[in-house]
Formats: sequence, structure tokens, C-alpha cells
Amino acid sequence: MAFPIMSAWQDFPPHVLREYALLADGERGALCGPRGDIAWLCAPGWSDSAVLSSLIGGRGAYSVSPAATCVWGGYYEFGTLIWRSRWVSTDTVVECRDALAYPADPRRAVLLRRIEAVERDVRMHVQLDLRDAFGGRSMRNLALNEGVWTAHTGDLRIRWSGATSAQPDDQGRVSFDLTVPGGTQHDLVLEISDRRLPPPPEAGKLWAATEHTWHTAVPRLEGTVAPRDAGHAYAVLRGLTTAGGGMVAAATMGLPERAEAGRNYDYRYVWLRDQCYAGIAASVADAHPLLDDAVAFTTARVLEHGDKLLPAYRSDGTPPPDETTLHLPGYPGGNPVSGNHVNGQFQLDTLGEMLQLYAAAARHDHLTADVEPAIDLCVDLITRRWDQPEAGVWELQDDWWSHSRLACVAGLRAIARHHTAHRGAELSGLADKLLAETTRRCTGPRGAWQRSPNLPGTDAALLLPSVRGALPADDPRTTATLAAVRSDLCDDGYAYRFAPDDRPLGAAEGAFLLCGFVMSLAEWHQGHDVEAFRWFERNRAACGPPGLLAEEYDVRQRQLRGNLPQAFVHALLLETAHRLTTTPPH
Repeated sequence: MAFPIMSAWQDFPPHVLREYALLADGERGALCGPRGDIAWLCAPGWSDSAVLSSLIGGRGAYSVSPAATCVWGGYYEFGTLIWRSRWVSTDTVVECRDALAYPADPRRAVLLRRIEAVERDVRMHVQLDLRDAFGGRSMRNLALNEGVWTAHTGDLRIRWSGATSAQPDDQGRVSFDLTVPGGTQHDLVLEISDRRLPPPPEAGKLWAATEHTWHTAVPRLEGTVAPRDAGHAYAVLRGLTTAGGGMVAAATMGLPERAEAGRNYDYRYVWLRDQCYAGIAASVADAHPLLDDAVAFTTARVLEHGDKLLPAYRSDGTPPPDETTLHLPGYPGGNPVSGNHVNGQFQLDTLGEMLQLYAAAARHDHLTADVEPAIDLCVDLITRRWDQPEAGVWELQDDWWSHSRLACVAGLRAIARHHTAHRGAELSGLADKLLAETTRRCTGPRGAWQRSPNLPGTDAALLLPSVRGALPADDPRTTATLAAVRSDLCDDGYAYRFAPDDRPLGAAEGAFLLCGFVMSLAEWHQGHDVEAFRWFERNRAACGPPGLLAEEYDVRQRQLRGNLPQAFVHALLLETAHRLTTTPPH
């Protein structure tokens, strides 16, 4: 018998971002809330429409929730994206083990849910209401055959195992009341595909394969200063990276960086810069596979698009679509924007970051034959476009951004060390030319780098090129910029990108967690170990129980802001956890 669905349980309004856990298999990602509600899942791939979208106000739900009043907690199994929700009531404990089956089929999402009655019998509410097109298309053709449900939503096929006693209602939802005896478990397997489904899989085999694949894919990273968090960061990056090598910037879209400020973006695409950050982080000690993924994906885009190179692509290598606003309520304080305006930008700093990535791969002898022409194309683009305005690291209006030029200086110097003496001298000469002109145009009255010739304030991103080798640690421009960022953009262990106006820090936007880890690296670069560790510890703690980091952090409210999880923040956490065990180059 179907149990009566209460409206509060049926609707599942959004939670604060710190309470969501990520399930990902490289080809797509889901967010799981504290009541066992899957609030977000695009299928079959990252940039396809969502079949579960209550995160941004879409209809539909897939929930596994305790019937009793309880409190919630949870944790990831070490080195995996296998999430365990744990609910404690006054008389028992129940856990739900959730994962996307791994390794993944690019055209078929397989969501595993295993309810475990830890001590005594538990009663659970289960509901399935998949709706393609961001909640616009309900399930149809519902049928139960030999204990397995099948259905369609839009052009997608659905199969659900483990829900024999479920009953449909007049709105196309399927739900049931489940009692799991103490000490036992109950498996639910949901499959979604735009292709014909293969024979039904066995839950036990899927779980065994998923566990094995995660344990093989994520290194233990015991040589870092924070093995658990570094391993978790690597798992997040691995979960965001497709079999084709592309790493999406975030699993979600339309989550506001600032309430009602109009900054709502779709990050379900691969930013080449972010992928470089991840590859560099994976190269600090050993050459982990994320390095090879980054090299392969960026190289393919450079060779394919040449001087029409975009800052970001879909995970299949095609350009992202233009921005459109969906007709949905959106996450509170935001607007549900799909697509990204970055498809019309040029960002010079990305070329410098790619050269830094290729130099990291060369250090480990991991360059393939096609990388050399990609390097030549990057150098040619820098040569022809370094003096032209562009959008820069923060994707603002076109300007002569100093960070972009310095990122190229760092990249040219890094890759020059892996070429012949003649070619190396050419690359170093170009780096010297860019550095001299940036010094002439963008050195402020305090001797620090300023954002551009017309914007006198400093920018926390300006610290990173020196860490990457653009200038020595003791260069006056390096030390003056670090002093300026400390003075102007830091407060209580958190760093902000830049000061957009005269308002106090935190009034215009949240602290930028990427910049907090950059501060740690900058202090490490100076040999300031205590300060470097303070920055690292402060910023890696800016998360919720699942340990996921967003782009921004609201310091006063202690809330995550922006899309979740943000890949480049986890990349910088991973890099910093490695570098704090080493002696900086001088």
C-alpha cells in the first residue's frame, strides 16, 4: 500500500548548500540533501537538462527518508564519492549508502541507494518522481514487470529495481512505505538513459565495482599535510572529470554568489584554466592521472580551435550554449541561468596556465607527441594577442589585466626550461618583454601590482604568478603585492578577490576560497610556514559536513555561496596540501 504523502515531505524545499553531498561518476553529478532527497541530477550528461531539479525550484523528487523524527549526519567513505546519510532517532539508527555507479556509462546514469537498518527495524518513505526538462516532463508509460518499474520522461528511459511494493498516484509519482528489518539492508537501483537499457544489473556487483574503481582511482596522498582532505579533494576532482578528460567547473547551475545580485552562472562546463589548476595540483609530487586528463583535454581544444580557442567547452569539446533563463523559481536569492556567456570571450591568462600545465607534465616526462604543436599555438597566440584587451581570470569587461600578462610570463618561463637553448631563449625573451611592459603599465605607487593600468587596486590573483615562477620570491614587486593583498583584501583569515567599490570587505561579495589557498601558497613561497598553515587551515574548514567547497564563503553567516562543488577550489586545496610539505624554490 502507498502511504499518504505529506506536503512537507513531498515538496522538499532547498537546503543551505553546506548540507548537500555530491554523488558523481565523471559523466554526471547529483546532490543529495539531509532528508535523503536527490535535489539535482542532469542526465545523461553534465550539460543535459535536469531530471531532478528541486534545487532550483523544479518539480520532481527521488527521496529515501526515515518515517521517524530524527537528526541527520553523514560522511564519505574514505577516498570515494560514496556518501552515507546517517539518521539517529530516539530508538534506532539508519543509514542510506548512496553512489552513482562507477565506472560510468556516458549514456546511462545508474544511481545506487542501499538502506541499512543498523540496529532495529526502520520504516522509510520512498518516492520517485523523475521529470526531464528541469521538471517540465513527468514520467509516463509506467509499468511494473517482474518486480521492476519502467517508464519514460522526455526521450529518456527509466528502470527502477527494488521497489516492488510501490504504487503510482494520479500525478505520475511512484511511492511506498518500506520496513527494513534490523541488521539487514535493502537495495534500490535507478537507471536513466537515452539509449536502450541493457539487462537489469545486480546491485551487489554494481556496489563491488564502484568500491573497487574508487579505491583504484584515488591515491592515498599520505605525504601531504592533510591526507584525508587532500584525498577528498582528489575524489571530487575525479568525480567531476569525464572519461574523455574534461573536468566540469561545478556540478550545478544558477546558485547565487550573492543574493539578488544578478551573479548566477552555469558551471557545468570545462574551463581550461580550472582544468590546468587541477592538472598542476595532481603533478606536485607524483604524476597522478588527473594531470594526463588535463593535458589531453586542453591539447585537443588548442589543436582543434587554434586562434578561436574559447575559455570553456562542454565536456565533449563543443562550445557551451548561450545563456538563457529557465522559467523556474530558482534557488532562493538566485535565478536559474542555463548556458554561459564565456563562449564570447577571450581570456589571455588561460594560455599561460596551459603552458604551466605542459611544463608540469614535461617535468614528469608525460608529454605526448601532439603537445608540442599545442605549445607552439599557445605561444603564437600570446605573441599576437598579449597587448590586446581581454576578459581575464575573473571574466569581467575587456581590459589590459595585469594578472593575464603575468600568468603568461610564468608559463613562458616554465616551458622554456624544457626546450632547446635557442627555443628556450626565445620564450624567455618574450616573457621578459611582457614583464617589462606590465611593470611599466601596472606597477602602483606602493610598488605592488595593480589590476590594470586604469584600475589602481590590487587583486589576490596577482599573487599566483610569482608562486608559479614569473618572479622570484624576494622581488620587490612580489613582496609589495603580498603586503598590499594582506592590507587591502584580507580579513580574519579569509581573502577577497578585489575591492569592486568603496564598501567594506564582505559587503559586495563573499570571501573567495580560491584566493585563501593562493594566500597560503604566497606565504609558503616567502618561507612563512606559520602563516601559510594558518591560511590553509582556515580555508579548508569553510565547508559543511560533506566537506565540499563552493566558490565563495559568506564569513558573517558562515554559508557557502555559488555553485557546488567548485572544482578550482578543491584543486588549490590539493596543491597547497602538497606544497606545504616542501621547501619553496628560491
